[in-house]
Amino acid sequence: MNILSLFVLVPTLMLLAFIPCREIKQVRTVALTGALINIVMALALLFLFYAERNAGNTAEMLFTYDAVWYQSLNIHYAIGVDGISVLMILLTAVIVLTGTFASWNLQPLTKDFFMWLTMLSIGVYGFFISLDMFTMVFFYEIALIPMYLLIGLWGTGRKEYSAMKLTLMLMGGSAFLMVGIFGIYYATSPTGDFTFNILEIAHNHPIDGAVQHWTFPLVFLGFGVLGALFPFHTWSPDGHASAPTAVSMLHAGVLMKLGGYGCFRIAMRLLPEAATELSWIFIILTGISVLYGAFGAIAQNDLKYINAYSSVSHCGLVLFAILMANHTAMTGAVMQMLSHGLMTALFFALIGMIYGRTHTRDIRELGGLMKIMPFLAVAYVIAGLASLGLPGLSGFVAEMTIFVGAFQHSELFYRIFTIIAISSIVVTAVYILKVVGKILYGPVINEHHKELTDAVWYEKLAVITLIACVAGMGLFPGWISNLIGSSLAYIH
Repeated sequence: MNILSLFVLVPTLMLLAFIPCREIKQVRTVALTGALINIVMALALLFLFYAERNAGNTAEMLFTYDAVWYQSLNIHYAIGVDGISVLMILLTAVIVLTGTFASWNLQPLTKDFFMWLTMLSIGVYGFFISLDMFTMVFFYEIALIPMYLLIGLWGTGRKEYSAMKLTLMLMGGSAFLMVGIFGIYYATSPTGDFTFNILEIAHNHPIDGAVQHWTFPLVFLGFGVLGALFPFHTWSPDGHASAPTAVSMLHAGVLMKLGGYGCFRIAMRLLPEAATELSWIFIILTGISVLYGAFGAIAQNDLKYINAYSSVSHCGLVLFAILMANHTAMTGAVMQMLSHGLMTALFFALIGMIYGRTHTRDIRELGGLMKIMPFLAVAYVIAGLASLGLPGLSGFVAEMTIFVGAFQHSELFYRIFTIIAISSIVVTAVYILKVVGKILYGPVINEHHKELTDAVWYEKLAVITLIACVAGMGLFPGWISNLIGSSLAYIH
């Protein structure tokens, strides 16, 4: 069996294993087992991928498999990975594992929660390995539907409103996406031999320029909605704020990366002419996203909303870098997807742990946490420093690569918006330092908080894993850049 299919099959088997489980301990054990198996497979895939590359295999995609799914429309279950896919799969595995630990004591309906979380992971893994556009959208929808139930049933605050808003806006984005994909599909062959296969279209069926000019905005917009592109970002803060901890981690850490990944795979790869000529429109929108998200975070008092608006800003940088369409900027975009995925998962995990103890996320009601729960407080400082781009952590290497690549453009328009994007670093420092100073230091505002406890073993394990990944990426970014390099060979 193809190793990539196991990433979809193993979580599916975990779903079946849930059926006879009646005890919460058994449910946790099954969920943890599935997460551990997936992370072992992700690491094995990474080493196998390196081995193939070192052996001289120069194929654009490795571990490919193709089976006819729906013959009449030439839809195939076509899968394969390159360096970007491998990194996204590894990111997903890490966040699913740490999210499982962060949700260890979640109640009620523990079994149902982990089942829907597993279904979400199936969609994400399937999306990252798909080489057929229809199959990719199929897994995208599988990842989307569980979000409604996970937020609506286990969320907090205005959870029904947030779940409905998120689902409707992302479904609206997928509607744009489907129109664009079918436009590409019907333009692949004048003889009627249509295909959804991304590699086949890229190599053998170049899309006519006129078709590119109307499909590119639809495809980029469709994926951009998932990447919190302004002004279609409003689902993101509400969705993040209402979601339970593990869902926030997976949502911001992985699900939003589907947008950037889709833009890589389809919008920029298959529609390069339109991407070059129409990029200025989306450069403006992404530039607004970067600054608007940062300023929006300053105005918030809820820890989750602060991190949610921060995600709008950081994901805006991903789309901004992709549109620059040069090797350095796109390498930075992938690094930013990884960095943001790890940082925001760490943030949401810590916020969930703090909220579980203090029962508030309002920074005006928090103070002196460094004295009460030093482990969680120090971890929050590390996450904040990574977010504002401290050298040695993942945020620095990702953002610097983006800005260096973006400034390589000689046109004044691109350089102006690069400077605008760079200015977001200062704004980010403002809200990070504001929050850290307010909730961690100073006097304890609520006397009852003095009786609270610090993180327990499984919470510490999740936090330490994420911090190690953030620091590892910041200190040793070279292997990531090398892994990405061959995936961007099509950029001239």
